[in-house]
Amino acid sequence: MRLDNKVAIITGGARGIGRATVKVFTEAGAKVIIWDLLDVAAETAKEFGAEFMKISVSDPQQVQDAVADIAQRYGKIDILVNNAGILRDRSLLKMSHKEWQDVIDVNLTGVFNCTKAVAPVMVENKYGRIITTSSVVGITGNFGQTNYTAAKGGIIAMTKTWGRELGKHGITANAVAPGYIETEMTASIPEEFREQAKKSIPVRRIGRPEDIAYAYLYLASEEAGFVNGHTLSVNGGTA
Repeated sequence: MRLDNKVAIITGGARGIGRATVKVFTEAGAKVIIWDLLDVAAETAKEFGAEFMKISVSDPQQVQDAVADIAQRYGKIDILVNNAGILRDRSLLKMSHKEWQDVIDVNLTGVFNCTKAVAPVMVENKYGRIITTSSVVGITGNFGQTNYTAAKGGIIAMTKTWGRELGKHGITANAVAPGYIETEMTASIPEEFREQAKKSIPVRRIGRPEDIAYAYLYLASEEAGFVNGHTLSVNGGTA
């Protein structure tokens, strides 16, 4: 599966799953533009021969301006990977409105902002791959993550809708629902819980960022042209 001459935007590409995706996509031949607020994204871009733009996905004007710039320079945007996300975990009774809104703004509205801006470019070129990061907890729910699960569940619903709306334009929209993946976001989980999680996964290991990046690669490829409106669970067989 090659991405030669494809132009791809990867949000949240500085580290973790995003960084692994930048590596996999550039190795597959894509021209990758990283959107992130972390300055370390510049190092990731340099390492893999990508481009870095400091963009907040929650700011629709920033997103629109960046899309216009990329479309002007490259004449197209073939792939959008909506990967940016944050955590503000707290149980319902303790969660503040700001903690709710911060996560919704980035993890849900940010996905809308990016897709809304990129879709017209894809429609004009009659080709596109939109891939969005959901989560297993968007399907199952999870203690202390009302905000996060709402966003990730919403992504699944939006993906189904976009698959119906955009398919006629040669654009597919799919989501990936990772299970437990070893990233900076999960590194703070106590070791005892990590071991419990590992034992609960049928393949008996915690996922790696590359496991998700290769799922993205498939969905971004021309070979996945008949996969649309789907959420692919990549979780080692966890129910």
